[in-house]
Amino acid sequence: MADSTLIHALVLGVVEGLTEFLPISSTGHLILAGWLLGFSGPPGKVFEVAIQLGAIVAVCILYFRRLWRVAAALPTSAAARRFVLALFLGFLPAMVLGALFHSFIKGVLFSPWVVVTTLVLGGIAILLIERRRPTVRIERAEDTPPTTALAVGFCQALAMVPGVSRSGATILGGVLLGLERRAAAEFSFFLAIPTMLAATVYDLYKNRALLAGDDLLTIAVGFLAALVTAMLVVEGLLRWLQRHTFEVFGWYRIVVGLVMAGVLALSG
Repeated sequence: MADSTLIHALVLGVVEGLTEFLPISSTGHLILAGWLLGFSGPPGKVFEVAIQLGAIVAVCILYFRRLWRVAAALPTSAAARRFVLALFLGFLPAMVLGALFHSFIKGVLFSPWVVVTTLVLGGIAILLIERRRPTVRIERAEDTPPTTALAVGFCQALAMVPGVSRSGATILGGVLLGLERRAAAEFSFFLAIPTMLAATVYDLYKNRALLAGDDLLTIAVGFLAALVTAMLVVEGLLRWLQRHTFEVFGWYRIVVGLVMAGVLALSG
């Protein structure tokens, strides 16, 4: 049983790392994967928080130099201060709405049927946005204007519904608002740091009574799997965007959503 639990933790950590920064919904995939595996390791929310933390650390490692340059320039650079303001404004809608609706979302919307529905609808949205091909106005993530960042933040708030995809909402929202694809992806990665860190701290505090020493190995396996996998995915996605669009992810969401709807229907 213990070996099985560690294998499940490894699988779910890889799933988190693969999906957190792609526009395909990590939460949705974790719900579906956990349902398929019958995962019975550490309490679900605690384990999910731990592997999300692994994904956050991956971004911090990959972008450490750029983040450090911004932090070091804050006292003297108006551009650095504007970028920090943009990240704060992008984070603000999720912070406020998450605090208001956290319990409802976790208690009511975290179900496989909600996920398969939003996967399909999100896939259709990606295909429509890519066919529109919005005009590019912003070439670098650090040049995102505060008003644009706030609008991306409201897009991010939509991702509180499982299956919508935080990365998908922020990246495609950024593209619609004039960010170049790579810039939109990188702004999404930067925005993930305060957003996911705040959600992690909040969830750990709410579920602190569920933490147990016996679960630490399982959590560590999932955390490390998510960290390593997320680092590979972020670098791979940026290379992909040099020559491709997001359409493949739209089709992927639609296919996975329809297949899983069939599996759910057959399972009764």
